[in-house]
Amino acid sequence: MNSPLEALELDLGAEFARYADLDLPARFSDLQREWSAVRQRCGLLDARFRRPLRLTGSDRITFLQGMITNDVVKLQNGQGTYAALLNIQGKVVSDLRVYVLAEELWLDLPAARANVVRETLEHHIIADDVEFVGDDRAALVVIEGLQAARTVMGVFGENVEDLPPLAHRELQFDGDPVRLAAVTHTGESGYFVFGNPATAASLWQRCRAAGAEPVGMEALDVLRLEAGIPWYGRDMDESMLISEVGLEAAISYRKGCYLGQEVVERVAARGQVHRKLVGLMCEGQVVPSPDSKLVRDGDEVGWITSAAWSPARAGVVALGYVQREHWDTGVEMQVALPQGSTTARVVPLPFYVRPS
Repeated sequence: MNSPLEALELDLGAEFARYADLDLPARFSDLQREWSAVRQRCGLLDARFRRPLRLTGSDRITFLQGMITNDVVKLQNGQGTYAALLNIQGKVVSDLRVYVLAEELWLDLPAARANVVRETLEHHIIADDVEFVGDDRAALVVIEGLQAARTVMGVFGENVEDLPPLAHRELQFDGDPVRLAAVTHTGESGYFVFGNPATAASLWQRCRAAGAEPVGMEALDVLRLEAGIPWYGRDMDESMLISEVGLEAAISYRKGCYLGQEVVERVAARGQVHRKLVGLMCEGQVVPSPDSKLVRDGDEVGWITSAAWSPARAGVVALGYVQREHWDTGVEMQVALPQGSTTARVVPLPFYVRPS
């Protein structure tokens, strides 16, 4: 660890852990305090758990339209959408966000999936005028919480409160262009800043001076779980159909063909998948580990993918896959624990909704 940002994070007490082949701050202080920073004030996160890819070329829009699950053609400069890249079996290669610029498309990806997505897309570029360009723009910071817009105003001097979800605009930071997108990872107001990685430490300091408090990946995991946001590698992978994960917001059923569309349409026509990701409230205070089995009437009916103690619900919340016969709200099942078991009840997602 020798980057200026990492040195700054260490000075602030960061404990690092491995995420997506990167050392990222797991926590800076007490997890409850970091959770409260986002839910009640403004949190600041190292954004390197995400990675942008940039596409240019005259065919970039039509090419991507034929590759991902959501509609890109209808988007204007400054707009964005949530989508997924599937394989031909309809399984999820990665979820992603797309931002449309005047001359480029930006893909905002989980860092661990960026190389796979790039290789997959490059494999399908044949006669298209499409090219990946530059690594001079990186994910810098995530600013989230009730006071996030106020922090952005303090750092950039711009009012972004009217920016719709997934919309984005170019701002300036110390003479360098940055791109700010209205994105939430926690269910709160959120802004994602991309730019020159050399400015990351300066931007971090400016955000803290404007009132944002450092937050690590452990608190983010709890916050995103409360918001019912699945993470790739934890709650979905290439063994999952997109409809099993419940990413309906990532699918357009009116656009033309794309990779894996036949499977998606077949599932939609059939009406249901055999299993899907659901929210679970668990009794007691023991947090089940990933892959803990879900059992009902002596039969295994699913498994947990993520779980955490939720301050918002004052209890243990989890995401897990459950068979169709058992996924209705209110259904109870047993969770196998290292010592004994506990009861989990299917509940609607998300677990937390920001007060209006």
